Amino acid sequence: MIQFGSRRCIESQRLLPRRILSIVRRPGLRLLAGRTSRSVIRLRAVSKEYDHRKILRSLDLHVDGGEFVFLTGPSGAGKTTLLRLLYAAEKPSSGEVWVAGRRVDELSRSRLPLLRRKIGVIFQDFKLLKRKTVLENITFVLRIHGVAPREALRRASQVLKRLGLQHRQSALPDALSGGEQQRVAIARALAYQPRLILADEPTGNLDADLASELLSLLCDINYQGATVVVATHDHALLESIPARTLVLHDGQIHFDGMWPP
Repeated sequence: MIQFGSRRCIESQRLLPRRILSIVRRPGLRLLAGRTSRSVIRLRAVSKEYDHRKILRSLDLHVDGGEFVFLTGPSGAGKTTLLRLLYAAEKPSSGEVWVAGRRVDELSRSRLPLLRRKIGVIFQDFKLLKRKTVLENITFVLRIHGVAPREALRRASQVLKRLGLQHRQSALPDALSGGEQQRVAIARALAYQPRLILADEPTGNLDADLASELLSLLCDINYQGATVVVATHDHALLESIPARTLVLHDGQIHFDGMWPP
């Protein structure tokens, strides 16, 4: 069965699909930064307002390194806004946002790439560049963040091999299945070797089997040492593993504990 120790997602190998097991257990590539006992996420009295409408209200939150956390709530509760604050796509209206030891709401634009090298973001709609190949989708983003061309190619090639996509590296996104596009999005996030993975409705475009495989992969990534935060409104996903779950409602955290309660 799937169990949790110290809020880390620890899966029995019997539950992992064989194809995914062969991918994530393959030796040779260290995808993720080492385990840390430091706080990875800390919010202090964070509020966010759009057009005088409060989306988040005085949130306080602490997530330790190595935790696996679900973030859920009804549409409009502030899940995506909270994630955007964490990777500094938005600034709070008030309060402090700390990620990986840095107060990100005070970072200058020139310092943002350094922060984002520590964060892998998996978007619901993949956000792949349609005119670039699978390989180029990964190397292009790495290059933007200052990774040298040879190192970007090395990382991209290795992570695609790890995820079983090396035979698709020359394909354009429109030639891929939905599951393949999602794995490319995951590969792009992992290429940073991040300490933190943020996934925004990552199973929204996947069928039940592919959603299960993705969750298995995220659990394995967490087991290797990364902190994983998954925003979802999918109750089946929430009930599939007992995990720390944050329930947002009307811009506040109404529940913080193991789910199901």
